[in-house]
Amino acid sequence: MSTPMPGDPLAVTESRVGVADSRLLRGSGILSTHGLGSCIALAIYDAETRCAVLAHILLPCEDRAGPVARPARSAVHAVPLLLRKLRSAGAGRRLVAKMAGGASMFGPLLLMGGVNMGERNIKATRRALQDAGVLLVAEDVGGDYGRSVYFDVSTGTMLVRSLKRGDRTL
Repeated sequence: MSTPMPGDPLAVTESRVGVADSRLLRGSGILSTHGLGSCIALAIYDAETRCAVLAHILLPCEDRAGPVARPARSAVHAVPLLLRKLRSAGAGRRLVAKMAGGASMFGPLLLMGGVNMGERNIKATRRALQDAGVLLVAEDVGGDYGRSVYFDVSTGTMLVRSLKRGDRTL
């Protein structure tokens, strides 16, 4: 899977997802997000309808009460949001998830009592998926390096790209 080149008539449409945001595509196209450190890229996919959503999750949960302005910002709110988007687009019940990210980008700070936000994001996302009954079929998480993600809606393939580790297909 390659990133589409501007002006290429054969290129597949790439739809970028920003931090604390989500996007849905149906049929074909690439959902992408860049600059993952401790954040999680979570894709939920229905192979039958070829409908997929991708979120760039920043935090494990929201600490404040009341309405959440950006539900994709936290794992606890992102999973229900993504499921609502999929169901409203006609996705069925055979949903699967893939995720990447959750790195520990500042290892020395952890030795001084810092919080490993990447690990917290991984655990919260797994828990939210389990609570929702969505099967996590593949992941590329942890480590100490950043990632970018490209999810191909037509095939359900997730390409995880990293300068330190190269490309990995999930």
